[in-house]
Amino acid sequence: MTRGQAIRLCCMEICAPFAGIVHFSVKAGQRVEVGDTLASVEAVKLEAPLLAPVPGVVSALSAEDFSDVAGGDVLLTIDAAPQEGQ
Repeated sequence: MTRGQAIRLCCMEICAPFAGIVHFSVKAGQRVEVGDTLASVEAVKLEAPLLAPVPGVVSALSAEDFSDVAGGDVLLTIDAAPQEGQ
């Protein structure tokens, strides 16, 4: 690895818990902390908020806002936040 190359520390995929309509509360590139609301999935009389399980940066949204998703679909990816001094 040469100087200036970034290391992708790790990533976590956040998936839909069930089929429904996804509404994102974050954008790609946004920094999140544990417990921040990332999105919600809504189905008939049911809404499930998706909270950040780790601190990091949202690297990608895998669906469009207010689109239909199936249970288990990847909705977004969080990359680990760089540690101090890296």
